[in-house]
Amino acid sequence: MKNTLYSPPLRSAGILFLACAAALTAGCDSNKQAAGPGAGGKMPPPQVGVYTVTPQALPVVTELPGRTSAYQVAEVRPQVGGIVQKRLFTEGADVKAGTPLYQIDPATYQATYNQAKATLARAKANLLTSGPKVARYKELVEIEGVSRQDYEDAVAANAQAKADVESAQAALETARINLEYTKVSAPISGRIGRSAVTPGALVTAGQASAMTTVQQLDPIYVDVTQSSEELMRLKRQLESGGVKKAGEQARVTLKLADGSTYAQPGKLQFADASVDPATGNVTLRALFPNPKQDLLPGMFVRAVVENGIDEKAIAVPQQGVTRNPKGEATALVLNGQGLVEQRVLQTAGTLGDKWLVTAGLAAGDRVIIEGVQKVKPGAPATVAPATATTASAKPAAPAAQAAH
Repeated sequence: MKNTLYSPPLRSAGILFLACAAALTAGCDSNKQAAGPGAGGKMPPPQVGVYTVTPQALPVVTELPGRTSAYQVAEVRPQVGGIVQKRLFTEGADVKAGTPLYQIDPATYQATYNQAKATLARAKANLLTSGPKVARYKELVEIEGVSRQDYEDAVAANAQAKADVESAQAALETARINLEYTKVSAPISGRIGRSAVTPGALVTAGQASAMTTVQQLDPIYVDVTQSSEELMRLKRQLESGGVKKAGEQARVTLKLADGSTYAQPGKLQFADASVDPATGNVTLRALFPNPKQDLLPGMFVRAVVENGIDEKAIAVPQQGVTRNPKGEATALVLNGQGLVEQRVLQTAGTLGDKWLVTAGLAAGDRVIIEGVQKVKPGAPATVAPATATTASAKPAAPAAQAAH
């Protein structure tokens, strides 16, 4: 028999070698594909969304805390004493000036008036006789029918009678005024508060406690405070021409405690002439129409005061501004060489969804507002195609308002 050589292990080893070679080839192809199209397999620069800085004319406004106060306040006090007979108004109602509010017992004042009236009548009666007597004595003294002394006495008596009439008239007028004061009236038009007295209470003239209070609510004042430093900075900006004056009276809008905006705009009336030494603040007063009396005295509000117009204002979307560990505002800017720079900014408040920037950016700078997490200072980047977010990040309209 012819011997044959049988070698199954060798055949298996060859198959295993071919399989390994195929796997290595596939792995190399996969690595080439993962390396991407760049030279040497490098990743391309990340794409970012940018906002191009465009200066524009915007109002320079300041948001200040404040409280409302009534345009006029009248504390009603009695001008004569007596027992209160009636209350003639409804608490919380609107009253007109001169409307009767209380009735004080008029009995004694009516008696005094009647007495003064009678005294005046008696004085006038005496004057009726003294006047003709002087005329007769004047004729008689010329023919020596009466003595000079009698004539002079008659003249003096007539003058006394005239003075008595004037005195009686004054007493009658005083009695009439006191009688009218028994009916306590509203000194101004407005809304009346609660009554501090009830029928049967004893009141006195000029007492310290008020019987009630009337407040005029339309228009209404808003008193706000501003730091003297901010006031001086604004004054310097106006003087240098960096900010133009908005008008003779600054326009003011209100933000209420619930976050809503009051529908009626107001006007700044004046700034106090002194600085509060305890707080370093200056008080400003604005006047607002209040036809529906939505604003009540004592309400906390935030007043947005339009101080002027900055014709070269820079507003940047808030998503492009962050804070560094020092608390400074910073932004990443894509420069002309396609590299990312970090800028430290100075801000002057917000304008809707944007920051107002006073330093750190210039016209034409491209602020990165999308893909900030993909880049770092000094790294390259490219501008991504416009998206809905970057397309909406347009310069703010001049009618918008900023807040400090």
